[in-house]
Amino acid sequence: MPSTSARLLAPAVAVGLLVVGGCADSGTSAPAATAEGGVPLVAEGTLTLCTNPPYEPFEFAGEDGEVQGLDIDVVEEVATDLGVDLSVVISPFEGIQSGQDLDTEKCDVVASAITITDERAAKIDFSEPYFDADQGLLVPQGSGLSDVDSLEGATIGVQQATTGETWAQENELEVVQFEDLGLQVAALETGQVDAVVNDVAVLGPFVAEGYEVAANFSTGEQYGLGVRKGNVELLEAVDATLDRIREDGTYDAIYTEWVGVSPAEG
Repeated sequence: MPSTSARLLAPAVAVGLLVVGGCADSGTSAPAATAEGGVPLVAEGTLTLCTNPPYEPFEFAGEDGEVQGLDIDVVEEVATDLGVDLSVVISPFEGIQSGQDLDTEKCDVVASAITITDERAAKIDFSEPYFDADQGLLVPQGSGLSDVDSLEGATIGVQQATTGETWAQENELEVVQFEDLGLQVAALETGQVDAVVNDVAVLGPFVAEGYEVAANFSTGEQYGLGVRKGNVELLEAVDATLDRIREDGTYDAIYTEWVGVSPAEG
């Protein structure tokens, strides 16, 4: 497992064809480029994805510096079905979950372990859910922090604009915002915060670094892929791919590779 500093990435990384379409002034007009079946894209021959690493196992830098993970592999399947290459653009999570990146045609699809919520669904169109998720508590081993009551008076690191932040605020915890998971864990390492709250599926890799996942808070959350509001053609293509990879076993293989267990065991 790489150190926290090794997870920090450059502003943009591309997978496959290194082509990213220029951003439009607004999201009111559909992109001119198209893929198979007339699906509109921001760049010819390329499905452009916005994501926000480091967020292992969903999106993070591999040894070669390129972004990899469960989300990347799932969207790669969408690109394959469309007959195009995949280009990955790193973007702040706020621009992803707010729909701004899609509206400005920075990308065609967003995938960054995005929990489906009514507020987000008002700004972006979500695919079918593809991953079930809960919130988790990451703390130094032996900290004694293990539930909501024990967190009273503690400082909790949360990721900005995430459901983990919302959960902590709803439980009236003292929070400090960070832009990404890597910065959260760095703050925990330096003692800036006492604990970190984020999706439990991404906290496991840090156990080997002297931390423990001390609690799992069941929230019933589900992740979805997002497209620009009204981009019906692309949304239908994404859902068709999700249906295919569930039926032919591809999703189970992707899940097992990155999570370490099969979906049935997870």
